[in-house]
Amino acid sequence: MRPQMGRFSSCGDTPLVGRLGSLRALNRVRRNHALEHATISIVTERHPAVFLRGRSNRRGFYIFGLIATGDLRAAIDEALRRLEVGESHLAIHPRCGTNLAVAGILSGVAASVAASIRPRQNRFAYAILASIAALIVSPPIGTSAQRHLTTLAEMSGMRVVKVERRRFPFLREPVHWVQTESI
Repeated sequence: MRPQMGRFSSCGDTPLVGRLGSLRALNRVRRNHALEHATISIVTERHPAVFLRGRSNRRGFYIFGLIATGDLRAAIDEALRRLEVGESHLAIHPRCGTNLAVAGILSGVAASVAASIRPRQNRFAYAILASIAALIVSPPIGTSAQRHLTTLAEMSGMRVVKVERRRFPFLREPVHWVQTESI
């Protein structure tokens, strides 16, 4: 007879332990996202003409754009230090993709709901008006989503392992990989 596996695995993991591991991985992404935003904000303070974009994951983040590696490293170090002392506002960035996602979702839902309102002959106009209204209210909602869902400004135990410039043949702009680690 084979033993029943049920809700618990043979190595003692409970569903809760699995969820906690997922939460830790998600929080690593959120912390890297916060550091990415803070870094871009500091680069913008120092070099207003430089336009950077970023993409975070659980191991670190990429910075896309033309900047010297030394300048980027200095901005990362300052961003980490400032987040550690409580400047959590640096974790929120107005050009974050979270803002675009929130605006798109709200606009789509609003248009969908408005298009179902009677009389049906005006549904296109209702959908446009509802989409515009959603776009008007979306910036503070996007900021709140960043603050509570997609970034985590708490940096204790976080360190930058390396910053390296990489070349990708399909990209025309420089890319830097920033590897982080939580101690």
